[in-house]
Amino acid sequence: MQQLGQAVKRLQWRHHREANRRLAEVGLSIAQWDVLRNLHERPEASLHELAQLTFQTDQSMGTLASRMIERGLLERVASPGRAVRHRPTGEGERVRRAGASLMDEVLKETIGVLDSTDRAVLYRLLIAAAAGE
Repeated sequence: MQQLGQAVKRLQWRHHREANRRLAEVGLSIAQWDVLRNLHERPEASLHELAQLTFQTDQSMGTLASRMIERGLLERVASPGRAVRHRPTGEGERVRRAGASLMDEVLKETIGVLDSTDRAVLYRLLIAAAAGE
């Protein structure tokens, strides 16, 4: 079990290290790209939801969003109630797309070496393990 856990961690570390290196080419960190990716997939997500989706605390997500606003990657959107919502700017969308291509390259070099059947099995098993099923 420990060896399997270490193998999962080793793969995650390789993805994280290589993604940060390549995303720096377009001026992003992996955390920033992950925010942009999640906003693309869930444009109505609140700041709290983004924190959960990107594995951050509400406070760190707020700080990251502020920095991304300063860089011109995000803008605040008026919304009903107290929820704070954001959307990518044109520049944010441009770097999200560039980052997506770079992330695809990183993943093709690792899990991309598996055939589609093995990738589907791996996905199913990782989802089940993460859910504790």
